[in-house]
Amino acid sequence: MSRYVDSFVVPVPKDKLDAYRKIANTAGQVWMEYGALEYVEAVADDVQPGKRTSFPQAVQLQEGEVVVFSWISYRSREHRDEVNAKVMDDPRIKSMGSDTMPFDGKRMFWGGFSEIVRY
Repeated sequence: MSRYVDSFVVPVPKDKLDAYRKIANTAGQVWMEYGALEYVEAVADDVQPGKRTSFPQAVQLQEGEVVVFSWISYRSREHRDEVNAKVMDDPRIKSMGSDTMPFDGKRMFWGGFSEIVRY
């Protein structure tokens, strides 16, 4: 069964990682309640700057920050669109304005992907 995956990468100040984890935990609960198949947030512990590009370079990582890589999986893109419409209308998510986020959202990047291989 092929899945659809949303992924995002964000720089988080190390001293705000607990605040980020709290927000991510709430977000994960909401996504799962509305039907996501999987919600994962992972903090980098082995990413190095590259010569041309890398996770640290992509988010313009600054001293005292760490990269967080996350993904949410769905049955299909259509399923993703249905789940995300409900999630974005949820009051718990609506209360998470950009002014409450413990990271610089301008350096975040994301996208949706169709699986081509799964074991």
